[in-house]
Amino acid sequence: MVGEAVGYRAPAESAAAMESAAPRESEARPERETPSQGARAPRVRLIDARAAGVDREGLRARARELPAACGARFVSRSYCFPFALVAVHAAPVGVDIERVGPCEEGFADSIRTPAERAAGWPQGGELDRHVTALWCGKEALSKALGDARDYDPRRLEGPGAWPHGRAGPWRAAPLRVDGEHVAWLCWLQAPRAAPAAL
Repeated sequence: MVGEAVGYRAPAESAAAMESAAPRESEARPERETPSQGARAPRVRLIDARAAGVDREGLRARARELPAACGARFVSRSYCFPFALVAVHAAPVGVDIERVGPCEEGFADSIRTPAERAAGWPQGGELDRHVTALWCGKEALSKALGDARDYDPRRLEGPGAWPHGRAGPWRAAPLRVDGEHVAWLCWLQAPRAAPAAL
């Protein structure tokens, strides 16, 4: 897998289930660990269609069947071929993956809150990655909140600005994928219980 993502460590009891996933899948890990993560964090699986030898339909089918085996209460999926991200958790969870591409200022303005506009732009030519990550974070958060179509991105503060990846009971983290994609995970901190294995 190109730019293999790594992930949250599975509890010992789910190690055997994860071993059966084969090299076509890997756990996705946050780009930066925060004190709010750990045992109550969601399980996230990155599926690479190239390594799995499947087409778009096969990728979607695999992403749909994967959480069924663990019986998770909350599931979120995102697709950006050749990748699929699947997150499971004991509480609401949202995940999104996007390919970094050219972003025009008009698009950026259509998704930024007034505070995000006031913060300005990153320096050093990372504008496209920044805007794509902003959109991706908001999409993951809106999925975790219920239905992404119910939230106007101009009124939803992106989780990238949350101190230490926290906003009240909500947690967020960017995920490592590869140099061409960005991904975000947002979740409601669950009560102390082992998260489902994926």
